[in-house]
Amino acid sequence: MPERIAVIGVGQTEFKSKCPEVSQVDLVRLAVKRALENANMTVKDIDAVFVGNMELFEGNYQVDMWLTEGSGAYLKSGMKIQTGGSTGGAVCTTAFDHAASGLFRAVLGVAYEKQDEGSSDASLRSITEDTFFDITNGARGAGPAMSELATDLLERGSVTEDHIALLRVQESENASRNPYAHLRKKLSVEEVMTSRYLIPPLRLLHMCPTSVGACAVIVAPEKYAEKFCPNPAWVADWVTIHGGIQPPLGHLGDKLAKSELGPLWAFGVEQASAKLYKKCGISNPRKEIDVIEVYNMSTWHEAEWYERMHLCEKNRAGKLIEQGATALNGDIPVNPSGGVVSTNAIGASAMQRMAEAAIQVRNEGGERQVENVRTAMAVTAGGDSYSAAALFSKSLS
Repeated sequence: MPERIAVIGVGQTEFKSKCPEVSQVDLVRLAVKRALENANMTVKDIDAVFVGNMELFEGNYQVDMWLTEGSGAYLKSGMKIQTGGSTGGAVCTTAFDHAASGLFRAVLGVAYEKQDEGSSDASLRSITEDTFFDITNGARGAGPAMSELATDLLERGSVTEDHIALLRVQESENASRNPYAHLRKKLSVEEVMTSRYLIPPLRLLHMCPTSVGACAVIVAPEKYAEKFCPNPAWVADWVTIHGGIQPPLGHLGDKLAKSELGPLWAFGVEQASAKLYKKCGISNPRKEIDVIEVYNMSTWHEAEWYERMHLCEKNRAGKLIEQGATALNGDIPVNPSGGVVSTNAIGASAMQRMAEAAIQVRNEGGERQVENVRTAMAVTAGGDSYSAAALFSKSLS
């Protein structure tokens, strides 16, 4: 029988585009230090440490070994995790699994990216499969795949470009309240609508930035959680979904968005959400969950996720945006942190969704705090359809 577990500590660095004055070790150390302080613990209380990043972005392998001075992993159990854009979420669920085993007092997960020390563009191209066999996927190009998702939303009538501009303004307003966010400037609809096209209809201000920063979470089984933390965020349940990169050749045609699986990232997000709802007995997520953090690598993706997480019916994401339902004061706030479009240290981005959901349950969100949160959901995503989802609760009942 697994132990009941809780997040008892969260630490983040301030995120920015460049941070040359800080090493990767010190970047990780700061997030870990803040998580330990938040949990009223020292590194001696941690029994296992799990580290994650997109290692090719910095060009260094086996970072779990040479980051030990920053992560506190020396002579402790643990490993390095990497699942693409969903890495931080996979680090969290790995920490959840180990804490639930009852073999450890407390488990630390830390995820980071220092993109000012490498070439993320070259690294992303290095994972491309054979272009011919990967034609349904846009040859693994993130930009073309994102544009295809956006085009599909428009063609289905789910949203208009005006809806996306309104949603981007909402994301920027939330980020302006988050002291850790990278892009904190409030945007106007006009600024979004006149920003240059990358691949139409995808505009520059629809996209996530390239960020530097780290995030850490501390998870503990019930008896240790209650000993260290008077205000834990209980992890009601969690799931992971591995969709894989390559669909069968010829099965989906040349437009993945038109297949039964949908756009590249969507399959994992929808399946992870559906499985979590089933495990937790949730039939109406919009009514039964107080706040959601989801991996929105572009504003178009957040609109897509509204449908995929069943917050609205298919082709009704625009109506949800018009209603202001997902705003900070709406009936189902989404990404009060500002999300990935505001901060994207890619190895840490998925962990931030989990961390921010826990922060909301613990009522530690400051200006970005949603009122009266008792349940919060986090859903992560990656280009390989690897997704994780977790439900956090104020109480064990």
